[in-house]
Amino acid sequence: MYLFIVNPNAGNGEGRRIWNKISKKLQRLGIPYEHVYTTSAEQAHTFLQGKLTGEVSWRAVGVIGGDGTIHSLLPAMHQSGVPLAVFSAGSGNDTARGFGIPRRVGGALKVLLSGRSTAADLISIDGDRTLTALAVGFDAQVASNVNDSRYKKICNALGLGRLAYIIGIFHTLLTYRPGPLTLDCDGTTYQFESAWLTAINNVSSYGGGMIICPDAKPDDGMLDLCVVHDCSKLKLLLLFPTVLFGGHTKLSFVTMLKGQNITISSSLPRLALGDGEHVATTPLRASLEPGSIRIIRP
Repeated sequence: MYLFIVNPNAGNGEGRRIWNKISKKLQRLGIPYEHVYTTSAEQAHTFLQGKLTGEVSWRAVGVIGGDGTIHSLLPAMHQSGVPLAVFSAGSGNDTARGFGIPRRVGGALKVLLSGRSTAADLISIDGDRTLTALAVGFDAQVASNVNDSRYKKICNALGLGRLAYIIGIFHTLLTYRPGPLTLDCDGTTYQFESAWLTAINNVSSYGGGMIICPDAKPDDGMLDLCVVHDCSKLKLLLLFPTVLFGGHTKLSFVTMLKGQNITISSSLPRLALGDGEHVATTPLRASLEPGSIRIIRP
């Protein structure tokens, strides 16, 4: 039997519309399932934890929502052995993108029913877990501002989730100031006098498709890092169009690293978001948890 967690409010109601399509197809195919609507991270986690510790042997847990909904389920899914299936209904959808899962309902349902269950890594941040990426600094502030904005809802309604993050960049640039940052990656220390952002990625993209770490793979046992530092606001703005296709990695003010254990401290407290959700502020420690979750992918 399949278990589905549905966030009906994801993507301005897209979650409910997608679930209606999925449930009709499952009924036509005669596939048994159970589902629940959830409107909060706590509710989703409590429900799933109870189901996974029950007597039913679940073939997979299907999640209809955005990256934030998936993030709320990681504590229960972690080391459960039950694979996760993703149906995109949010604004960013970098989980689906990172695992090559189709956006269309028919394609995603095909992956659930006939795809392969593979082990994937997680990022652990002071006891919290993240699947896609940990954003620290400017990029985290952009995501936070977008989540609190009215323009996110408008962009979602138009099917332009990425546009909301582009607007958020200009919005955040009005008030954000870079500052000194110290980063330790697997025992090697790096000092940056004027750091804008640090991205620690398990998949190549974040922020709705920005290819911040082009070489990142969710099952290679490594975390990919991108640090943007010592540049003007104009250079930062010029950076972001190149991030859309991963062309920023050779720029002089971009440092790319790989590692498994990372610590970050900064002169000013910096917000850190995992899967677009607030998980910490600096100083923080992030580490790799190899193969600790299973994902159904094509």
